[in-house]
Amino acid sequence: QVQLVDSGGGSVQAGGSLRLSCAASGRTFSRYAMGWFRQVPGKEREFVSAISRGGSRTYYADSVKDRFTISRDNVKNTVYLQMNSLKQEDTAVYYCAAKSSVDVSTNYDYWGQGTQVTVSS
Repeated sequence: QVQLVDSGGGSVQAGGSLRLSCAASGRTFSRYAMGWFRQVPGKEREFVSAISRGGSRTYYADSVKDRFTISRDNVKNTVYLQMNSLKQEDTAVYYCAAKSSVDVSTNYDYWGQGTQVTVSS
């Protein structure tokens, strides 16, 4: 089992940047693929990005491609989401998640508590 703690959200103007972090407990972090998802009220949670266990493969939703970058540090047990050129439509609660193999669906086993990102005009 792994416990995840999301952080790094906040308020930023359009065009700005934020970096989200997700710290994992335990010594098995490298056994998990990691994903970032987001959700706005009244809508389903949606895939944003994912990274394989070793970090060699990354995946992005079309809406964030070329603006967001996922990375991981298996020594620090942390996954990151660097978000640049933020748009108002990026406003959401962002969640990190873990599962045994990389997946671009929301079918993950473990979830963080979420961190709010608000982008203003």
